[in-house]
Amino acid sequence: MSSPVRVRFAPSPTGYLHIGGARTALFNWLFARHYGGTFVLRVEDTDQSRNTEEAAAAIYEGLRWLELQWDEGPHVGGDFGPYFQSQRNDIYERHLKKLQNADHIFEDKGALRFRSPREHVIVDDLVAGKIDFDLSNEQTHPDMTIRRPDGSWIFHFVNVVDDMEMKISHVIRGEDHLSNTPKHIELYRALGAEPPQFAHIPLILNRDGSKMSKRDQGASVDYYIKRGYLPEAVRNYLCLLGWSPKDNREKIDIDDIVRIFDLNNLVRSHATFDPDKLHWLNGEYAHELSDSEFYDRAVATLRSAGINIDNYSTEYVRAALQTCKGKINTFDELPAYCGFYFTDDLSYNPDGVAKHFTPENKSRLEAVRDALGQIDNFTANEIETIMKATAAKLGVKVGAIVHPSRLAVTGSNAGPSLYHLLEVLGKKKVLTRIDRALSTF
Repeated sequence: MSSPVRVRFAPSPTGYLHIGGARTALFNWLFARHYGGTFVLRVEDTDQSRNTEEAAAAIYEGLRWLELQWDEGPHVGGDFGPYFQSQRNDIYERHLKKLQNADHIFEDKGALRFRSPREHVIVDDLVAGKIDFDLSNEQTHPDMTIRRPDGSWIFHFVNVVDDMEMKISHVIRGEDHLSNTPKHIELYRALGAEPPQFAHIPLILNRDGSKMSKRDQGASVDYYIKRGYLPEAVRNYLCLLGWSPKDNREKIDIDDIVRIFDLNNLVRSHATFDPDKLHWLNGEYAHELSDSEFYDRAVATLRSAGINIDNYSTEYVRAALQTCKGKINTFDELPAYCGFYFTDDLSYNPDGVAKHFTPENKSRLEAVRDALGQIDNFTANEIETIMKATAAKLGVKVGAIVHPSRLAVTGSNAGPSLYHLLEVLGKKKVLTRIDRALSTF
């Protein structure tokens, strides 16, 4: 690139950070990092009736969680501020005066409107290609309002002025803005400025083909933060929505993506958001966490879920959580998966009770209890040996005693490796829980 790359993400703080907005921010950030450019965060807060500080804070938190740090903008500063549109009124007044002096503005019922040149505008988009927009018909393309009768500014005008003033070189945004672009180009020309290069990225659709809206579950970045997703997994998945590395890889390190990211590899077709695929990808990242990273995240998750782990030794908690590593995809699954370690007040899974707490299995569980009671060295290896010997003695497959044993000591049909979880619980607690289960048959 001959000129410095400067891109921006310009959200309106009227709600949470939408997954589509996060993807737009990510593509801008990747483009800036690939070319050693500047990523600008600009807050479009001219709609004072809908903007909230909480919404702005959610945007900052979401971007930071995804590790998309901006180079200029709120809390960072820069040479082209202010970075809030609400603080840029003098700048807009100056550019309005320039348009008025050149006879580009007329008044209509108290509003100020831009007089269109009535021409064809060619948009040479880096993703959508070259498109000819015919703006000559006043009926289909009326002169756009740039200032309302109450004095507030319209998006089209302030957006263009800000991009000019902040020397934005590339505007990378959602495809839903493509139809606005010829109007923006008219404003650039009227203000005597060269338009930036445009790249309109495909929309994100639900699996049923509908546009992903704010009402859809999983449409908010905050949803993934609260559910214990890993930011690197969500970021990786967002990269794949509309962009491809061209080698069929799905799990890609962010440094690799920065190195190969190219707008030419953006796909033209809409991207489909698949929650199951993201869930799988998150599991791939979770499996690769170091033991200490997994432990720290797991402890935070259990505490936030109200599970009291402080009554147990650090050694016990570490051993318990180690049996869960590599077995969960998202951390919000953890409380149900391993909560049995931290309470003796078990409730048994009803389906499990119907299936495994049968008269036939009662005698088998009694045999398991007697066999486990004979073990002096209560380790996973010893437990496995004894359980297999007990199954053979009873003339059944080992699964026939594993399932009722698991239900008895955890209350669940699924969970960590039975032999390892029994070792962690310890002989005394295991026998007590089996006795309790037997009394409920």
